[in-house]
Amino acid sequence: MTSTTPTTSGRYRVLGRPRDPAELLLVTVDGSDAGVDGERPGGADSSETDAEEAFAPVYVDTTGYSGGSAETIDDLHAGALVEVTLSWPDGEPRFETVDIVAETTFEFYDGVTGIFEAAKETWMLAEAENEGMNSRVTKSTDGDPNGALYVFAKQSGARDLFEEFRTGVTPLDPLVRRVDDAESLPPEREQPRAVFVLRPADEPFLVVYVVFRRDGMLAETMRSTYGN
Repeated sequence: MTSTTPTTSGRYRVLGRPRDPAELLLVTVDGSDAGVDGERPGGADSSETDAEEAFAPVYVDTTGYSGGSAETIDDLHAGALVEVTLSWPDGEPRFETVDIVAETTFEFYDGVTGIFEAAKETWMLAEAENEGMNSRVTKSTDGDPNGALYVFAKQSGARDLFEEFRTGVTPLDPLVRRVDDAESLPPEREQPRAVFVLRPADEPFLVVYVVFRRDGMLAETMRSTYGN
């Protein structure tokens, strides 16, 4: 009897290479991780997908590819939204196909100083309401919406929220999706976002800033201010 190599097809968010330069970390989007004939590697029925599995992480080996696939895989960066097919020939995932849906970027900056006033003000309102998070839409000097700003209380004890965002334990995708669902904005595939996750050195909160235009003035200002 011929055995079939399990495959998995769906939409994933790339989270970069937090564990090993030779591996890409992907997380599923919308729980789209069903494989051939409704099976996932390991034999689990796809109907058993629950909320905890909606953003299931997977590390994929990036070595040993050739041609255009190798170039595409090498160029993938944190934040990119992709449609992929994975095969599991030896119990470990390999890319079969990769198609880029949106060139969004996720950028993580730790220990930053000089946090911008909008973030401080948003956190002050959270504190006033005794809340652990708050959000607002920011606007350019012309009054046009240019970003969705979120602030989260730094967690006490062993929990590291910054690292959870970086490794997908706490997914960023729902925050990006809120922006993508806004009626007045082009979808992410047409207008990639830039998502900045900042851990200030001297503030009691973390910042997640979903900037609507990846290559716009606001995104470039964030990079030049906190990326050095």
